Amino acid sequence: MFDYPASTINSEHLCLEIPDTLEINEHPYATPGGDRRAWLNQLCIQPFLAWLRAEIAPDAELANSSNTLPSFWEVVNGTAVAFGNYRLILLPTLAIDNDELRVPQEWVDIPQWLADYYVAVIVNPDDGYLEICGYTTHYQLKTQGVYDAGDRTYSLAGDDLIQDLNVLWVTQQTSSREILRAEVAPLTPIAATQAENLLTRLGDAELKIPRLAVPFPLWGALLAQDNWRNKLARLRQGLFVWSVPQWLQTGVDNLAQQWGWERRELAIAPVGIRSIETVTGILRQVTIAGDTYELRVFPTFQEDNLVWRFELQSTIPERQIPVGFKLRLLTDDLQPFENNEDIAIAPVDLLYLEVMLEPGEGLVWEIEPTPEGWQQEILWF
Repeated sequence: MFDYPASTINSEHLCLEIPDTLEINEHPYATPGGDRRAWLNQLCIQPFLAWLRAEIAPDAELANSSNTLPSFWEVVNGTAVAFGNYRLILLPTLAIDNDELRVPQEWVDIPQWLADYYVAVIVNPDDGYLEICGYTTHYQLKTQGVYDAGDRTYSLAGDDLIQDLNVLWVTQQTSSREILRAEVAPLTPIAATQAENLLTRLGDAELKIPRLAVPFPLWGALLAQDNWRNKLARLRQGLFVWSVPQWLQTGVDNLAQQWGWERRELAIAPVGIRSIETVTGILRQVTIAGDTYELRVFPTFQEDNLVWRFELQSTIPERQIPVGFKLRLLTDDLQPFENNEDIAIAPVDLLYLEVMLEPGEGLVWEIEPTPEGWQQEILWF
């Protein structure tokens, strides 16, 4: 059993120490509320996961990549944890006299987000500890919780929570047939055009509480798609988001032009064909160690499939790319994937990568050595 080392803590609940060495990752959230949510959740994650692994579930881990957490905390409180075949949501608060568990509707009514368990946590940063007040199940929240349409939350009184988290261990060991999840209505997927319209509106950081600005079915359907949620967060946080298909249709917008992007007819030599063809694509120049290179992005068709090709080459004819250069692509949440990197193991004319993408997917590009003045940006397709 994890015990909080300070005997002065007077609580009937489990208390966990917040390590002095705990590091808080900084991120450019759109509002002070986002900053506070991120800080509060980060104070909880490490101590709670350490306890959960030691006492109940050695395989416990974050249900979402740590790189994606800012996209959740930008708009809603809570962190998802996975262990075995179960999910739980940590819900921290600073309210010391808190007598209820309050859960944002997103964690309850978005099918992809809901969990088996919901854990109430009081955070006392001044004294350096967490107080785990108890937990409930999704089924109990939906059948006994009070729904507040004003702030779109489900709440349950503290007296209705299961106070002892070790009951979780007993439940796992006895293969309890307790009903953990209630039925929820499916959310109708939204079309890309509608999603883009919503993103334009909700991505404005002047809108302080975007989750209440549109009906929940629209809001929930938007967040249910990882790509849209990530894009919403990046728009609100002022990070740079570019739409390649839109550029190819209507031209590169002014802000992107300032970053060096331009639309151009590019000469390409299709595989197996000696003649040169042209295709409409985008490019920008980058400077590495005083030399300039072009990063080109354009669509190709291979066996009737749309494939996006990324190329890096020197702006000087006949000059090759030096040994050790890398062209790398990452997902919009900064994760690698199969065949996402091309490396010059000998001098080469160009580096290139080809990817098939679903509409709405995004990619982040990187080059090593890092170009002068490089900042992370995401290209949406």
